[in-house]
Amino acid sequence: MSESTGNQKLHIGSLFQNQVIRTILLSVLFLQIGIWVRNYSILLYVVEKTNENPVAVSLISVAEFSPIFLFSFIGGAFADRWRPKRTMIWCDVLSAISVFVVLLTLIFAGWKVIFFATLVSSILSQFSQPSGMKLFKLHVPTELVQMGMSMYQTVFALFMILGPVLGTFVYHRFGILVAIAIMGIAFLCSAAVLLMLPPDPATVEEKPKTTLIQEIKEGFRYVKNSRILSLLGGCFFAAGLAIGLTQPLGVFLITERLGLPKEDLQWLMAAFGVGMILGGGITVGMSRKVQPQILLAIGLTASAIGTIGMGLSTIFWLTLTAQFLSGLFMPCIHIGINTMILQNTEETFIGRVNGILNPLFMGAMVITMSASGWLKTHFSMIYLYETSALLLVVGIVILLPLMKKEAVSKGLNKGL
Repeated sequence: MSESTGNQKLHIGSLFQNQVIRTILLSVLFLQIGIWVRNYSILLYVVEKTNENPVAVSLISVAEFSPIFLFSFIGGAFADRWRPKRTMIWCDVLSAISVFVVLLTLIFAGWKVIFFATLVSSILSQFSQPSGMKLFKLHVPTELVQMGMSMYQTVFALFMILGPVLGTFVYHRFGILVAIAIMGIAFLCSAAVLLMLPPDPATVEEKPKTTLIQEIKEGFRYVKNSRILSLLGGCFFAAGLAIGLTQPLGVFLITERLGLPKEDLQWLMAAFGVGMILGGGITVGMSRKVQPQILLAIGLTASAIGTIGMGLSTIFWLTLTAQFLSGLFMPCIHIGINTMILQNTEETFIGRVNGILNPLFMGAMVITMSASGWLKTHFSMIYLYETSALLLVVGIVILLPLMKKEAVSKGLNKGL
């Protein structure tokens, strides 16, 4: 066995010996079960109740994504104020309570309250997610951060395959009431697992003297004054524009470019998910050897190539291969971004930096998602996919100063 392989196994062993990483991964497992059962059960229930009313179905997405814009800044600021372990536990408990309230309401009143379950858990996630990032910053050694993020993203990738199957099975086999009960139990299980986290640092201030507005402004100044975070924000925005432009067009890729029934879209989704699972495993091995900005650039480059391939292809297996390629390198994007944030942000600003950068990405994505339908009526699919690839290249260009900085740093170290 080579020395590098032995070191890799040693670090993977150290990764799972870390109590925070083990606990957060198990918590995420339960949360993903609850979220995917929620997403698909509610979707199928609303479709059934409204006879496929597109407005009612779209409200599910509104309930899921609107909190990212409305509460991300606030949630990030409060995550910096509050103790991270306590915040995450209470968010899961409150999510479970809201789900059980919805369950009782469904039994005794109207069905429209179902949207409340998605809305509340999405709001609370804006407080919980940055707290999880703070725990990584506080308790995970620097050399394990990137590998820990790789494992974290692998769990998400796994549920991209299993989640839709699980949610659909639970709803069709047991119905909406049991599905909602499973959601609540999953959130409670996550809260119980989080009790195993180390105690919050006693130095965390519960009631800072500054106001919430002042703290949010401080967060914006912090990002603005950090060259790395500012460039990462620009990269976020370009990537959001690119992904939003093509995300609603997958079904047309199948029906118009490939001439296949719309149901075959599931194979594209499956190829992307399988690619993400494999990519997560590969990135675990790469993460100690490759700088996060290089990982991010690799992921964006592969996504651009995959997007060009999907736009030009009229052959099913070629489109499938391009989609798989994009999924294979998608973990490089997520892991590179999260690692860069953790490595370049002080612990007291982790929540606010997340609360600023995430809406930047989502806002850009929503802009082009909203325009993509109109653009499709005026431009060809090839043009839209190539434009998306070009925007990804713009994101890479924005990162170039950071990669040059790393190259110079390595050159100086070799000279020494």
